[in-house]
Amino acid sequence: MRRKRFTEEQVIGILKEAEAGGKTTELCRRHGISEQTFYRWKAKYGGLEVNEARRLRQLEHENSRLKRLVADLTLDNQALKELVGKKA
Repeated sequence: MRRKRFTEEQVIGILKEAEAGGKTTELCRRHGISEQTFYRWKAKYGGLEVNEARRLRQLEHENSRLKRLVADLTLDNQALKELVGKKA
């Protein structure tokens, strides 16, 4: 997985600068990000506080872990069904 240059705390700080009246193009230039990245961050983190962003990251991590678990169990279930079907 690609390493991120900015933490959630830094992203939220940049978005708060924009809310305080900073110009988007100037903020993007100063922090070395594209406007597309800024608006993507705004869609994902807009209105969140730092602790909420941490909780969001934890939930996303837990969600991906659970999806992998379901996929593994589904494969096991299908393998067992094929095994039982061949015996019959």
